[in-house]
Amino acid sequence: MTIITTSDGTNLYYKDWGPKGAQPMMFHHGWPLSADDWDSQMLFFLFQGYRVIAHDRRGHGRSDQTDTGNEMDTYASDVAAIVKALDLRDVIHIGHSTGGGEVARYAAQAEPGRVAKAVLIGAVPPVMVKSDKNPNGIPMEVFDGFREALARNRAQFYKGIPSGPFYGFNREGAEVSQGLIDNWWRQGMAGGAKAHYDCIKAFSETDFTEDLKAITVPVLFLHGEDDQIVPIENSAHKAIKLVRDGTLKIYPGLSHGLFATHPEIVNADLLAFIRS
Repeated sequence: MTIITTSDGTNLYYKDWGPKGAQPMMFHHGWPLSADDWDSQMLFFLFQGYRVIAHDRRGHGRSDQTDTGNEMDTYASDVAAIVKALDLRDVIHIGHSTGGGEVARYAAQAEPGRVAKAVLIGAVPPVMVKSDKNPNGIPMEVFDGFREALARNRAQFYKGIPSGPFYGFNREGAEVSQGLIDNWWRQGMAGGAKAHYDCIKAFSETDFTEDLKAITVPVLFLHGEDDQIVPIENSAHKAIKLVRDGTLKIYPGLSHGLFATHPEIVNADLLAFIRS
């Protein structure tokens, strides 16, 4: 296994495929998944001649099941450690959901020359939870419910999310993929319960407003109009107004997991943005 050990001793698993001299693309997965969620994208861009890298966030997948450091500053620091260890430059960073927040936090403070472009897919920025500053956000009670369900019966909780709102399989007429549901559960159960519990706070309460304002490279936002996990009105529609050089593409009728259900559409749009 390919492993990077961070300064606090955490072992992070990563995949690194393709020519080492090619332009690198780094993929950042959502909660509570792993690098395996990007299989369709990694294969597609590998065959396009890119170097493709994806890591399991600490506490997720094959990385150490940490009980500390499960918050955005440490996640971004972990990304920086991988980038430095592999000496990656001119990287295209692509993040989904929680991974989109990780990309925003990292890209806002990355060393010059490290980041070429950023893509946020169904991403959590600027901030999810409802507050006086974010009155249209999701009530805290929803995230408390996530924590309660995870602590009570994580295995069952991780059955319900992908079979329902994550991929839009709860919508009338949806073409349900049992394989996607099973793969979501497999990835989720590989990670650590404590890290996943802590990460709910990280993805729901972290405010990425200043991160988005600080990003200097082009940013592409891709978002399903029927995203039931990260509603577009409270995320991409607000985030696009905060970046200096942003593009927003909306997919009517598509879900939070749109890059998994419709890789042929999303991959083509990613390629066009990367080559632009």
